[in-house]
Amino acid sequence: MTRDPSAAQAAASGTPDPARERALGGVYAFSAYFLWGFLPLYFLLLLPVGPFELVAWRILLSLVFCIILLTVLRGWGRLVAIITQPRLLMWTALAGGLIYINWQVFILAALTGHIIETSLGYFMNPIVTVLLGVFILRERLRLTQWLALGLAAAAVIVIVIGYGAFPWIALSLAFSFGLYGFVKKRIGPSVDAVSGLTLESAWLVPVASVLLIVVASTTGLEMGQNGPLHTLLLSLVGVVTAIPLLLFAAGARRSSLTTMGLLQFVAPILQFIIGAWLLGEEMSPARWIGFALVWLALTILSVDSIRHARKARGVSDVGELV
Repeated sequence: MTRDPSAAQAAASGTPDPARERALGGVYAFSAYFLWGFLPLYFLLLLPVGPFELVAWRILLSLVFCIILLTVLRGWGRLVAIITQPRLLMWTALAGGLIYINWQVFILAALTGHIIETSLGYFMNPIVTVLLGVFILRERLRLTQWLALGLAAAAVIVIVIGYGAFPWIALSLAFSFGLYGFVKKRIGPSVDAVSGLTLESAWLVPVASVLLIVVASTTGLEMGQNGPLHTLLLSLVGVVTAIPLLLFAAGARRSSLTTMGLLQFVAPILQFIIGAWLLGEEMSPARWIGFALVWLALTILSVDSIRHARKARGVSDVGELV
């Protein structure tokens, strides 16, 4: 088997192989979306914790987990280097604000029986992400990809009409996480995954503190009030939050926005299955038609990616899918 010359040159120079980095980015991103697909079930296990208290613990415990990681991985030097760069620091603040909106809306939806609508939001998210790549970063799409995105857009319209109400949950999730991915791409390799999440969580500590104070003074905090197993599960929310975000950050730095947009179908498919079949949320005919269009769009994207990968490499290698 002939060795890839670019890979050999990269190995000789000590620089990362671009093809290998892209493949790793795809694996990281897929893993993140796969874990996010099952996240609603974990949050349901944490009831009767309310959505605002739960988000506050997500922020604070994610920060604790990241501090432990920084210490174990000896990453404090990288964090200090980022803090001394105001531009990067402001990007992490923006990322923190966007991820807070995403967390709050997602948990509110998951705990109030709207998991299918979160699925819609993350089906819409690839459209937002890919369009950001096209119109801001000038990434190019092939005709078949435009066709698939057009079908996805039509699906969103059908589903929105089927709701009979403004789908604020879906739209908030789509735009907040689409913009979050764009910010992470703009930051690029200048901010490693652990340092980035540490700073994003640190920016949100005042928000978490206010949330806990308000909840404590109104309905009361649930932490430690529902038995040891429940307390343990709630204590692990920082780990459960941080791991997919770290995987996502590692993937976003290595993959194009277009690739990230295509892989984002993984999470909403799993959330749809959980909402529609496991938890029995209502599926109207309009919703079924809309989701069928989305699945058709996903099929077109997958077939196009396989063909493009084979044409570009001249072998039956579907690695470009990820």
